[in-house]
Amino acid sequence: MEENKEKRLGEVLLDEGLITEQELQKALAIQTDSGGKLGEILISEEFIRAIDFYRVLSEKLEMEFVSDNFEFYKEMIDEKLVRLFEKETLMQNLFFPLAVDNNNLIVIVLRQDDEKVDQLIEEKTGFVDFKKIIATKRDIQNLVEKTFKKEMIRESISEMYSRHPEESAARVFTIPQIVFFALLSILSIFGAIYYPYQTAVSFFYIINFLFLASILFKFLLSIVGSYYEKHEFISQAEISDIDEKDLPIYSVLVPVYKEPEVIKKLINNLKDLDYPKSKLEVLFLFEENDLETINKAKSVQTPDNWSFIYIPDSQPKTKPKALNYGVKEARGKYVTIYDAEDKPESDQLKKAAAAFNKSDENIICFQSALNYFNRNENLLTKLFTLEYSYWFDYMLPGLNALKLPIPLGGTSNHFRIDKLRELGNWDPFNVTEDADLGIRANARGYRVGILNSTTYEEANKELGNWINQRSRWLKGYLMTFLVHNRHPIKFIKKVGFKGWLTLQLFIGGSVITQLAAPFFWVLFIGWLLDYFSFLTLFYDSFLIKMSLVNLLFGNFLIIYLASIAVFKRNYHELILYVILNPFYYFMQSVAAWKAFFQLFSNPFYWEKTQHGLTSREVSEDD
Repeated sequence: MEENKEKRLGEVLLDEGLITEQELQKALAIQTDSGGKLGEILISEEFIRAIDFYRVLSEKLEMEFVSDNFEFYKEMIDEKLVRLFEKETLMQNLFFPLAVDNNNLIVIVLRQDDEKVDQLIEEKTGFVDFKKIIATKRDIQNLVEKTFKKEMIRESISEMYSRHPEESAARVFTIPQIVFFALLSILSIFGAIYYPYQTAVSFFYIINFLFLASILFKFLLSIVGSYYEKHEFISQAEISDIDEKDLPIYSVLVPVYKEPEVIKKLINNLKDLDYPKSKLEVLFLFEENDLETINKAKSVQTPDNWSFIYIPDSQPKTKPKALNYGVKEARGKYVTIYDAEDKPESDQLKKAAAAFNKSDENIICFQSALNYFNRNENLLTKLFTLEYSYWFDYMLPGLNALKLPIPLGGTSNHFRIDKLRELGNWDPFNVTEDADLGIRANARGYRVGILNSTTYEEANKELGNWINQRSRWLKGYLMTFLVHNRHPIKFIKKVGFKGWLTLQLFIGGSVITQLAAPFFWVLFIGWLLDYFSFLTLFYDSFLIKMSLVNLLFGNFLIIYLASIAVFKRNYHELILYVILNPFYYFMQSVAAWKAFFQLFSNPFYWEKTQHGLTSREVSEDD
């Protein structure tokens, strides 16, 4: 042991047979290019296990090692001492004040020479000299979770509601909204009984105007978005110029629930990310009772600087609750979310980091495009791909160009983590927490940007699975619409009239038009067949002409938008399928009605989307 004190750490690891000379030289080369601690590089490159590295380090420094007697140290925890610090501070800096023994402060640390940790401890405790004990990152995480677990799960569920109750979907309808809809229902029933013709005409005029406004708004967004079709916010030259030493820690949250079929592929996809591995923090978020997925993940080799976090069983069992829990342990300057079936482009994290450096602090999030790697699997995946292509390649860029609120997608949105925490993270009661967060950020004066990078996902190929997924999305859109319409005047003051109009037409209008569409089709077919005699009242009126314009122009626009979407990504083989889009949107109406009924009967129920149904892989052509 005395000999090891004089040797460099790399030499000791070589002598112990824990790494090879080739691995050491590669780690040193990475350190030269990317910076970072040698040990963290060796661990992240999977050259050595964390427990072996830190045991050797503790022996070399003649310090105690927590993993050798973890239960003993766990029993020593002085909660009053620990709670002098925020849990986020402990995780961010990877230390844990354990106890005071005979007037000696004992602190568990990952790095024995971290001046920032020394300063934090002195500020909070007054101790200048204290005993340090070496631990792995996982040891420190376990100690933090043991001390703060109840608080962490409580905050994951209720923190946003406690801080910003008017922005939470925990109450689906407020009292004023209930009164408003009750009065509207009474008025409608009264009108239907005593003034049926006038009531019917008024109803159809309102729906028609909303339909037309929503169609024209989306058409405008598509035209504006098309001007940015070739725009690259971050170029390949800018990526090449990045000095990896300047890159910060980047956290990746991966919520996984009942996904054993795709977990191995997911881990391999994340390993393909082109980002310094010692600065890449991946946190898998498992529900603690999802043993099948957990065991499958444990069977796949992952770097020891990645973390498996187990969410305590609690309601609501939703993705945003898991994200709220996981982000408390995230250490990165930036954080992103990937779903279980995601395959992001390898340079996406570098692009996002470059985009943040290029932008002002007002932009707190960048949304990457989403698309599908199994687009040609069957008719449903082809139509789904057409929809996603124009949504992310034209609609969202249009919103961005016009500086309007952008409803985020559920994955591949990249945040400044401090601003995300300022917003209160995600709403665990909103089943489209992503869309809500995008609107909420805009209401707080922040903006969302669009990142020219794509994450490929698995398109649903089974109709029932697709309807479950789509109904959850639409139910969440209705929740978001209701939440941000609680105080319309205040909302307009925050986001302006254009922002308020976006909420009505893009969020609410998207669902309401899908709810109304089947009635228009039935009435149109009945009119053609002269089946409904009462429609003769409308034959020569402006109303029937307006309805026809909506029906014909609306379906033309659906087909047109789908057709332009194929060109940006060269999906030319899908062009003939655009004429089937009206039938695809009829399926959306089915999902919309399911969402509408669930909004009242089971608002917080998370319709689980089953992944791993496809045998397709991402190809070089994607």
